[in-house]
Amino acid sequence: MKKLSVIALVAVGLLAASCNKDKTAETAATTTEQKVAEGTGEVLSVDVATSVVNWKAFHKGGFAPRWGTISVKSGELNVEGGQLAAGNFIIDMSSIKVDPASVTEKDKKPADLEAHLKNPDFFDVAKNPTSDFKITSIADLKEAPKDAVAGANKTVSGNLTLSGKTVNVTFPAKVDVVDNSASIQAKFTVNRADWGIKFGTDEADPAEWMISKDIEIAVDVKAKK
Repeated sequence: MKKLSVIALVAVGLLAASCNKDKTAETAATTTEQKVAEGTGEVLSVDVATSVVNWKAFHKGGFAPRWGTISVKSGELNVEGGQLAAGNFIIDMSSIKVDPASVTEKDKKPADLEAHLKNPDFFDVAKNPTSDFKITSIADLKEAPKDAVAGANKTVSGNLTLSGKTVNVTFPAKVDVVDNSASIQAKFTVNRADWGIKFGTDEADPAEWMISKDIEIAVDVKAKK
């Protein structure tokens, strides 16, 4: 009976993968931690009231997605010669929210899922209350991938620190610098296991096998003088 249950779970996963319409962001290129770009030029403070990080996670194949937000705690963007030159922002991991609209099962509650994301299975917020992103390079983007954020015009690389581990990620972004303000908008997918967040990645356990390693991240950071 157990063997049949495992086969059934695998079949559901494969079926979901075949009709995965929820995933909308390309996987970011990753490498080891890189040298942070020098913060030259004019310094603009990140507007924490209008900046946000959106996240979306899945079961295998895009099945039963969850999504929500994380608040930006602080940060700054550096502008030189009318171009974004450097920048960083800090993410308040204690602010993780699960959108109730993503929880359709009657036996599950958004608050319980939020608590699980904050515990040591995932982000261990008590030990790592913040995450951060530090720009390492910015380059012109000649042709945006089909799943890039609308209006993407730059390739941004930066050191992303999650759960105390830092990995450099590269992704297309829309970068605007206008009248004493600057903004970065981007969406990309990362493999959480690259940061050592491995709960649900044991494919020997059917209950865990169904949890995807992918996390979609959508960054919307605005800064002003």
